[in-house]
Amino acid sequence: MAALRWGRGAADLSRALRSSGPPCNTAKEGILGGLWSPRRNSSASPCEQERRKDWGHVELLEVLEARVRQLQAESVSEVTVKRVEVAQVSADSGRAGGTLPPVKAKLRISGAWGRKLDQDQQMLQKQQKLLQEKLQAKGQFLVPEFKLRAMAELPLSEPQLVSEQLASEKGRTERLAEKPEEWDPFQLSVAPLNLSWSKPQGPLNLEQQARQQRFQAFFECCLATEQVTLAHHMLVRKHFSKSKHWWITQAMYNTVMLGWAREGSYKELLSVLRMMKYNGFTPDLLSYASILQCMGRVDQDVTIIQRCLEQMAQDGVQLEQLFYEETLSNEERAAMLRAVLKAKPDFRLPQPSPQVNTSPLLREVYSKDGPVSYPRLHLPLKTLQAMFQQQLSVELASIVHVESVEKTLSPTQETLEARKTLAALHTTWESELHSQLQKAKAHLAKVTSYGHPTLYPFLCTVPEDELVQMLLQFLHTMPAFVYVVHRLAMQTFQRHIVQQRRCRGQLLALEQRYMQYLQLLASDTQVAEPCLPRQHWETLGPPEPAPPQVWPLMELLSLGKLLLEILVQSVQLPPSLALPQSSSQPVPVLYHVYTFRGIRQIGFLRPHPAFIQLLDDAAEPLMIFEATDMPMLCPPLPWASSQSGGFLLSPTKLMRSVDGSLQHQNLLDSWPPTELHGALDTLTQLGNCAWRVNGRVLDLVLEIFRNKGCARLGVPPPASEAPRPPLEDLPPNASPHRKAELRQEVASCLKIAREMHGLRREALYRLAQHLRHQVFWLPHNMDFRGRSYPCPPHFNHLGSDLARALLEFAEGRPLGPHGLDWLKIHLINLTGVKKRESLRVRLAFANTVMDDILDSADQPMTGRKWWMEAEDPWQTLACCMEVAGAVRSPDPAAYVSHLPIHQDGSCNGLQHYAALGRDSVGAASVNLMASDKPQDVYSGVAAQVEVFRTQDAKQGLKVAQVLEGFISRKVVKQTVMTVVYGVTLYGGRLQIEKRLRELSDFPQVFVWEASRYLVRLVFKSLQEIFSSTRTIQHWLTESARLIAQAGSAVEWVTPLGIPIIQPYHRESKLVLRGGLQSITWNSSVDPTRKPNTMKQKNGFPPNFIHSLDSCHMMLTALHCYRKGLTFVSVHDCFWTHACDVPIMNQVCREQFIRLHSQPILEDLSAFLVRRFCSADRAELGTDTRQLLETLLSVPQKGDFDLQQVKSSTYFFS
Repeated sequence: MAALRWGRGAADLSRALRSSGPPCNTAKEGILGGLWSPRRNSSASPCEQERRKDWGHVELLEVLEARVRQLQAESVSEVTVKRVEVAQVSADSGRAGGTLPPVKAKLRISGAWGRKLDQDQQMLQKQQKLLQEKLQAKGQFLVPEFKLRAMAELPLSEPQLVSEQLASEKGRTERLAEKPEEWDPFQLSVAPLNLSWSKPQGPLNLEQQARQQRFQAFFECCLATEQVTLAHHMLVRKHFSKSKHWWITQAMYNTVMLGWAREGSYKELLSVLRMMKYNGFTPDLLSYASILQCMGRVDQDVTIIQRCLEQMAQDGVQLEQLFYEETLSNEERAAMLRAVLKAKPDFRLPQPSPQVNTSPLLREVYSKDGPVSYPRLHLPLKTLQAMFQQQLSVELASIVHVESVEKTLSPTQETLEARKTLAALHTTWESELHSQLQKAKAHLAKVTSYGHPTLYPFLCTVPEDELVQMLLQFLHTMPAFVYVVHRLAMQTFQRHIVQQRRCRGQLLALEQRYMQYLQLLASDTQVAEPCLPRQHWETLGPPEPAPPQVWPLMELLSLGKLLLEILVQSVQLPPSLALPQSSSQPVPVLYHVYTFRGIRQIGFLRPHPAFIQLLDDAAEPLMIFEATDMPMLCPPLPWASSQSGGFLLSPTKLMRSVDGSLQHQNLLDSWPPTELHGALDTLTQLGNCAWRVNGRVLDLVLEIFRNKGCARLGVPPPASEAPRPPLEDLPPNASPHRKAELRQEVASCLKIAREMHGLRREALYRLAQHLRHQVFWLPHNMDFRGRSYPCPPHFNHLGSDLARALLEFAEGRPLGPHGLDWLKIHLINLTGVKKRESLRVRLAFANTVMDDILDSADQPMTGRKWWMEAEDPWQTLACCMEVAGAVRSPDPAAYVSHLPIHQDGSCNGLQHYAALGRDSVGAASVNLMASDKPQDVYSGVAAQVEVFRTQDAKQGLKVAQVLEGFISRKVVKQTVMTVVYGVTLYGGRLQIEKRLRELSDFPQVFVWEASRYLVRLVFKSLQEIFSSTRTIQHWLTESARLIAQAGSAVEWVTPLGIPIIQPYHRESKLVLRGGLQSITWNSSVDPTRKPNTMKQKNGFPPNFIHSLDSCHMMLTALHCYRKGLTFVSVHDCFWTHACDVPIMNQVCREQFIRLHSQPILEDLSAFLVRRFCSADRAELGTDTRQLLETLLSVPQKGDFDLQQVKSSTYFFS
């Protein structure tokens, strides 16, 4: 029986590794003949039939022997079994793929149990066909030998066998484990195997989807690190696993096929293709792209290529589509083209006809008729080319060194010694980190070799030196443990993308294309036909390869946690630097501690005090920032798709979302590209605005910064100015109340000190100093509602008053005849006075206080300091300096101004509601109608609240009487402002309570009751003034409630064609246990979870209005660009040069009218009905019929004439 078992194991191993095709096919049919031939008869060739017959004998005899032993043990009748003789198999036959010689066995069966054995034998024969097919399948797939790409010193085994069972036979069958000979796959049938393995019924649950995503990321990382054999090995393991084969998706097969195609390994590629077809998948676009690419690399026979193209046509895949697949590089497209041209010499790449957005709102934007004066940058071509090279170097390095602006003295001997010690420690830590990373890779590689997916390929995506430097950067900033873990993983992913683009040869193609793109933007070049940047970019070549999807959240957290634990383990201080009471052993630099925030326990990593002291003593003059956190030094890439735009190499999302959510990206990828043109062109135009630092303001800020700062002006003081905790010693008999007070005082002082230290380190003017004398750009993207944001987070025009004051347009424009007046009006707007006065009054007031303006510009810190009393003091000071320069110039109209002038919407959310409902009363309240003075909706609501309060006071209501004289514009402003964005009664009460507590003479015992009373009056007043607004808001809320209760998230499409879906779902938890700390990641954006009804219904009204104000901004931006204006925005606040304010105001009003002239609510209703009530009404359930009735009951409109907006001076002012 040992011989029998040996023969079976040898044959099984031979089938896994040797050739599996019959030798009787002719070479003329080609390698792909079996793959794409019509379905053949299931009968095999004579050779194969003999082989299967032999295998049937072997299997049956082994089963029969086991059955004999079983029956003998039961003491049934005696049986005599003749000894089975099994011929030995020569080594040559095993390697050459020969068949086993016929097995001759004679069985004599007698007794009652013999009849039972016959029945078992008949049952086994019925299962023989399925067994043969199963064995045939295992023998027909090439299993290439692979070795993990690890460091030479890693003690890796050679995991070259497919299963553990075969691996156990390796010692006895080494002769059969050699490399397979050339094989012929003609025998493959196109029909998938009908195995007994079954896939799960219905949609996959969250855990199953997560597993698929993790496997896909594993395969992609294997390709990225050129470990295709590892990916193939893992694919075969899971393909033949009874419990896990259903995890494999077509994308995984395609990924491994693409890897073999890049290496030109044709046989291995076909092996994967066979597995894919056996699993029931039909080759798709990416499959054929890999096949043709590989054919082009290996110079395949023309007949085989022709058959491939014929089969591709039969499968409905168009040849032209292959060359516009965004995942392929130019080199891969060239390889495909070589194969195609060999079979079709006359084939030419079709030039795609430019597709244009057909939205009626954008017809003028993309029209070729009419005058067009797209703006150009003020810089020549050579300067822009040099700036591109500089930015490319920054992104390749992934980090930027920024010099500190702290007051520096000549370094003392102590400082130099500390720097020397720190440098020596860094060298030691680098060596230890290298060692620990190598050990981690060795361990993970060994586990991976057994067929278990691990983090091994993820660790290999970034060069080890770069990983080490990235880890050392985190020593200086250690916030919450989970934040560091996620940040580490995301930085690794971003560096992986940059590394991929570098290794795949995309840098040269990018440089060549970008240099041509600059022809459109440079001041000293011309193009044949004016066009938008995106349109010009598309004419320069095919789409760039799309970056891979962000790794699954579990992989990110696991990778970040592993890296952080390696850092904690590797970085230690010598005993001589630690505290005196420390032992002689090295001391960890980082300690893991817990603290509580509310009822939640949060983990932190805290540096050792000795390390903090060493950093303070060294006083390092440089700070390190990520390249993606910094403004760009050249114009950003134009947004050409949802995955292409922004930074040169670093991946940038078109639509930012919560980490771990792919819902919005998948929606954008499936959306027609032309529908996104409006958003793509707007974000490109906003990113193309060139900026520079206002040097005069920066100098003053640095002076204050180095002189202990000024909290009132937003300049953080140093930590030395923080309040000190009390130093008194508590007497032993101190009361518990006194002890509690002292603890609170100490905690408060420490909290303020930490905040001051953090603000000091993150001060924006560190970046501003770094960017002084440079022109830079801020690439933009948008949130899920369509609102635009600059990508660099630390220094942009959406920041604080100080950040905005430090920024000005890099290109200046002459003020012209009215520019100085707009400068003066803008100055008064910044001060916050005269808000309810006309523009003429504001201009006159500016002339009245001109002495104060000039004094502020000339002596900001020693004069009368008029600018410090303004609402936005730093922007006021910057404007004072600009006005001073203009009025003192010989010709103010010729004065070149760089200062942005703001035009702000008047309670913009209510403006959109009033326009949607054509509400005349509401429109008048928010300046949609012409008036001599700006209407103040907050004062109007306060007046209406006072009317209601007076009525209640006369009826003897105590709280109404207490509130007499305390109802003001300031008390109700925040609540009125946020009602339009979905604030609830509870939230509004908290807002009013805060305002009442600020009133020193208000009786505080009535705060809660008064705030509860006032918030109801505010809502009631808004109902009186904005009746249609509340009706529309209620309709939106009710619709969202019913949609969410039906199990769907609310979706809609903006008037500009941007798809929007609300990411509010019931919370899910992802738990990662073990190591330094278990991680619990709470997420409310998982689309597989049920919608959060409360958030869906409360979020729909404000999100819908935000999507409308983003459409208005985009329309204004595109039309201003067409007219040659510089335009940027802070949501509903539009910026441009002083000389262009009248043109921008005209465009702003025209586009608001055009936007609201569309049937917005009717279109929304029709879309929601199609999306959520698509069945016939008779087939709808009760809940769906209620939803349908609600959606069809669109609120009625009033009689307001939108054309009145054109003549409204204070619509935006």
